[in-house]
Amino acid sequence: MTRDEARNKIIFALDVNGLAEIDHWSELLANKVGMFKVGKELFTSCGPEAVKAVQRHGGQLFLDLKYHDIPNTVAKASVEAGRMGVQFIDMHALGGAEMMSATSAAVRKEFGDERPKMLAITILTSSTAETLRQVGIEYPVDQMVVRLAKLAQEAGMDGVVSSPLEIEMIREACGPDFLIVTPGVRPTFASVDDQKRILTPAEAVKAGADFLVIGRPIAKAADPVTAAEMIVDEIVAGGP
Repeated sequence: MTRDEARNKIIFALDVNGLAEIDHWSELLANKVGMFKVGKELFTSCGPEAVKAVQRHGGQLFLDLKYHDIPNTVAKASVEAGRMGVQFIDMHALGGAEMMSATSAAVRKEFGDERPKMLAITILTSSTAETLRQVGIEYPVDQMVVRLAKLAQEAGMDGVVSSPLEIEMIREACGPDFLIVTPGVRPTFASVDDQKRILTPAEAVKAGADFLVIGRPIAKAADPVTAAEMIVDEIVAGGP
């Protein structure tokens, strides 16, 4: 695997405050990561300007708002996200097949081949079997993840966001072309923080991850650019 291929697998989580910080990180990590992720906190505080700030620096963008609502609402929200020119959008697979199918149809109709990729959230990486039991789900985490991934694929999603520990099971169930985006990735030099189901970048890519969401190991490093390059090194060293 080349360094460019490895670099393009990294999605940097912009867990920052305000437009000035978005500008700082977008400029600092331009050409060091493949994509930037704007999540709920940042989008709530800055709105679409957060997306525009990344795009001004040439960055590609994963708008991580995890939609979960009635089908019509999620479909319309996803179309509006696509109009911002983002590359990835996502929604909770637990919203059901009808919600995902309606969104898939609406986004494809609106944008054709230029559409954003649509991802489904299976089970959050902070969740455990006990978390699921508390909300009435008795299936083990891994079985629930595969069940939701298959449902998402049948409903027209391009892939899933899922723990790296379920990559191989999802691949077996959904095939090689189904995208897998994995948070819960920690390089060998970083702390685990609050993630419960994790692998290193090299392990995740070797298992078949297409993209890795990484935030704190880069953002909290003494030298973030060096940290990003070290992650690229890990991926290249562990790859084919």
